[in-house]
Amino acid sequence: MSANRLIYLPLGGAGEIGMNSYVYGYGPKGKERLILVDLGVAFPDMDTSPGVDLILPDVSWLHDKLDRLDAIFITHAHEDHIGALAPLWPQLEKKVYARRFTATIGRLKFEEAGLPVDQIVTVDPRPATVEVGPFKVQFVPVSHSIPESSALVIDTPAGRIFHSADFKIDATPVVGEGWDDARFAEIVKERPVKAMTCDSTNVFSTHEGRSEATLAEPLAELIRSRSGMVVATTFGSNVARLKTLAEAGRAADRTICVLGRSMKRMLSAAEEAAVLSGFPKTVTPEEALDVPRRNLMLLVTGSQGERRAASAQLSRGKYLGIEMKEGDTFLFSSKTIPGNEKDVFRVWNAFSEMGVQVIDDQGGKYHVSGHANRPDLEHVHRLILPDMLIPMHGEHRHLTEHVRIATEAGIAAAVAPNGTMLDLSGDVPEVAEYVETGRLYLDGTAIIGALDGVVRDRIRMALNGVVTVTVILDESDTPMGEPWVELMGLPPVGRGERPLSDTLEADLDEVIGRLGRKVMKDDDKLEEEIRKVVRQVAMEEIGKKPEVTVVISRLVAE
Repeated sequence: MSANRLIYLPLGGAGEIGMNSYVYGYGPKGKERLILVDLGVAFPDMDTSPGVDLILPDVSWLHDKLDRLDAIFITHAHEDHIGALAPLWPQLEKKVYARRFTATIGRLKFEEAGLPVDQIVTVDPRPATVEVGPFKVQFVPVSHSIPESSALVIDTPAGRIFHSADFKIDATPVVGEGWDDARFAEIVKERPVKAMTCDSTNVFSTHEGRSEATLAEPLAELIRSRSGMVVATTFGSNVARLKTLAEAGRAADRTICVLGRSMKRMLSAAEEAAVLSGFPKTVTPEEALDVPRRNLMLLVTGSQGERRAASAQLSRGKYLGIEMKEGDTFLFSSKTIPGNEKDVFRVWNAFSEMGVQVIDDQGGKYHVSGHANRPDLEHVHRLILPDMLIPMHGEHRHLTEHVRIATEAGIAAAVAPNGTMLDLSGDVPEVAEYVETGRLYLDGTAIIGALDGVVRDRIRMALNGVVTVTVILDESDTPMGEPWVELMGLPPVGRGERPLSDTLEADLDEVIGRLGRKVMKDDDKLEEEIRKVVRQVAMEEIGKKPEVTVVISRLVAE
């Protein structure tokens, strides 16, 4: 029998920000027992994935290994770590382990999807241990921008792994556990860390990170200085920020109203999980209408310009009877995720046209990151003292830079983007093999593959427009009248200053009238001729080659 090995395989989240999903395995080559850490989503955009609701990691590598997959562990409740759990769990059907707040969010997702909530197991933090297969897993509290975030200590016969998940160094995070160096020193003293897989998001930020608590005073000062209604948005999962904003509003004698389902859900889950207490009293949107504007503060969803969120709806007019007016203030207490600038600026400009003053995070005055900056990462490297470091949660440039600073500190390190299986059994990480990975699209209620052609066809239709041609033939394969043309997403009038549909119908009628009986009897050949004519004429008339759908109806003699 071959020797046992310890492997690491990112299925998502390495070489990109979002869609986190990581496999660890231990055992004989090709027969390792496996665990999966996190099942997150990435978010679509209209340029590359129009109409798609969510982007999910492709877990097909696990499909023929389900008898070896022992469990799923979720480190925290951010969507890029838990968002794919409900859509993909039916493909895996393994027990899910998480801390109380994360488990509460997971069960809500399972309830909505009609999945068995008893498959999500609540776990206490270290020293509580989950034993599955050859793994002993402990949840270690870390500070982040959501309650009860956890790193994982994963003990195996080949050594101890420290999976950092998302973290920052913050001793006073307002909500949740603060960072404590002693907690991690104890982990190392108990057993040396063989490999550390580490958050790389802010590796290019060269200043030390700041505490969430530092925002209380500047936010309170800002809100006190405003005369009109104040509206603030942040990530709905950032319960600590919501509490800081609400407390600042109450200190300025403002009534607090929360708008947005996801934000309300997070606050409710945080209270249910007993990680949030003392949140200022809130009123309903209906009650808010009776509060003078100078005494009202709204906390709303949509910090990334999401079209259906409360922020965007307020920017387009009334939302639940409430509207922004000249003299009001809108605060983005958040950082714009790269790629979302266009959507955020759309909301910003709409408010500006209303006479609303828009204020952003102003270089960190009203927002702090939930991820460790470079000095903090280097501090944790020294604290954990791993034999090897594998960067994760970052684009390729983040991973490369993280490897560089680890290597300079004398730590063996490797860049392992999605699909790179590393063997961690020896003294340095070595590439064991490359696994084909990809992404899935949640499109409405259906899960489709990125290479299935659905989104590609959607993009082609959006770029080129669509022409539908209907031809009716009698029993002798003779056309019954002219072909009928419908246009979608195309200019109605062509170069000839006549309706494009009329031009296409006339040209098709002429060409079909010249086709031989052999073509007229063969639907495939007739469809090919029609498609060729439509694309050629459209190119001449409007400079586009549209997608063409041909419907051929044949009457059958009784």
